Amino acid sequence: MRRVVITGLGAVTPIGNNVEAMWDSVKANKCGIERITHFDPTDWSVTVAGEVKDFNAEEIMSRSEARKMDLFTQYALVAATEAMNDSGIDMEKEQSDRCGVIFSSGIGGLGTIQRECMRGEQKGYERLSPHFIPMSITNMAAGHIAIRFGIHGMCTCVVTACAGGTNAIGDAFRQIKDGYHDIMFCGGSEASITTLGIGGFASMKALSTASDPMRASIPFDKERGGFVMGEGAGVLILEEYEHAKKRGAKIYCELAGYGATCDANHVTAPLADGSMAAACMKKAMEEAQISPEDMDYINAHGTSTVLNDKSETKAVKLAFGEAAKKLAISSTKSMTGHLLGASGAVEAIITTLAVQNDSMPATVNYREYDEECDLDIIPNEMRKATVNYAMSNSLGFGGHNASLVFKKI
Repeated sequence: MRRVVITGLGAVTPIGNNVEAMWDSVKANKCGIERITHFDPTDWSVTVAGEVKDFNAEEIMSRSEARKMDLFTQYALVAATEAMNDSGIDMEKEQSDRCGVIFSSGIGGLGTIQRECMRGEQKGYERLSPHFIPMSITNMAAGHIAIRFGIHGMCTCVVTACAGGTNAIGDAFRQIKDGYHDIMFCGGSEASITTLGIGGFASMKALSTASDPMRASIPFDKERGGFVMGEGAGVLILEEYEHAKKRGAKIYCELAGYGATCDANHVTAPLADGSMAAACMKKAMEEAQISPEDMDYINAHGTSTVLNDKSETKAVKLAFGEAAKKLAISSTKSMTGHLLGASGAVEAIITTLAVQNDSMPATVNYREYDEECDLDIIPNEMRKATVNYAMSNSLGFGGHNASLVFKKI
């Protein structure tokens, strides 16, 4: 089978608006969660989020172009441009229909939807912006990436809630491995820190109501009480190994395995026993042709909700057996918050860099031990250790489970 490698990375996140800045923050164990500034959270139960800071889309597009794109698409294009520059790909030398895009968003243009609904109520619905539909539909980030870089192969959008970014990467991996494409742009983007987005998740009691930003997103901590909304985008460029070698590409690591399952249990709650998440991890390891003992590090889904962290701990124990006792696992959502459909993409980038740099990111702001989350969660400080194989997990509303295995090359 064809091998798949990672040759380009791009990111816009609450801890850095490019990959280098983000990784510097990860190395410094920095948390990017702060009091919400996108709207006034006074009198709200939820007051903190992982916002992107000092973002300027006009570095890569005109102001008029930016006005015709929702923020989630702007994030995606900035990250995709960084990944493209990082990869060194020259599209004039590529067969453009052998290059594709699989890109996710959990919700799409929520800010645009909210704004235009309010405009319709005030001024009449026939006076909505003519750009409303193309700005708000969830596939538009994928479409804009293809348009910008002249990509004529498969272009689609995975919408599987919080597993979307990971599913997009896994599905892109299969497109290359199975011979349909040579290059794939993949990942996810989200911009849901709006009154509608925060209000919707708050009404579900899914979000942390902690007022201290350093004690809000605290995965595996006994005092955890909900996730913190994040925003941003992550883009990876995947490439067939021989194709990358032929053009002299820089290679970060190999993407070696992908697993996907469904809990088929509940619209929001994971299976309590973690059995289908465990099956997902096993499938990814089987495709990578490795045993549980080979795995060095897992970037967990680790949302900081009571149910997720407990069931994911059980899932890791089921999937890895005795090897789980020696396995390092952390949740970088402790730094970024939960980026919904972009979370798997950003975490895949961090996991890629963990493999490349032999560095295991920390679960920051950890304080209170929970006997139901008793794995080695790398508390508070990054750990330098050899990382030959790493896994990144995403578990989404609807029961969607996705796992990726990364291999040092």
